[in-house]
Amino acid sequence: MLDDRDRKLLDLLQADAETPIGTLADAVHLSISACSRRIARLKEEGYVARTVALVDRRRIGLPTTIFVLLRTSQHTADWLDDLRAVVADIPEIVEVHRLTGNVDYIMKIVLPNVEYYDVIYKAIVKRISLHDISAYISMETLKSDTAVPTRHLRGGAG
Repeated sequence: MLDDRDRKLLDLLQADAETPIGTLADAVHLSISACSRRIARLKEEGYVARTVALVDRRRIGLPTTIFVLLRTSQHTADWLDDLRAVVADIPEIVEVHRLTGNVDYIMKIVLPNVEYYDVIYKAIVKRISLHDISAYISMETLKSDTAVPTRHLRGGAG
């Protein structure tokens, strides 16, 4: 069970995992050793899945975001395995979700420019059969965050 200190620590670590332990301890009103033990427990219990560095996409030359909607007439385990293999082999595909409704999957792709999407498109359709594939170019990002809420809007721990 998470308490308020755990949630605050998770919020702080999501904002900057390199925050010094002393700063974290002060923020949650714990000693450095108690804070360190809590963080270790949060990691052991799986609340912290991993610690990563977030790379600035513009600085690395990948400013363009395209969302691709996929529809398939095949819903077999083999086809899904093939899709997983395709997306694993294309590093520009950074997210893939299976959906409800009239679209089966959505992909988030990061690219150097819009024209580069053709390379990705050809790599996908060469390896798997699709009923429909539609691309949508993101014109502006209104919100993009890697942090997840440690409390829900309704106030519960959910």
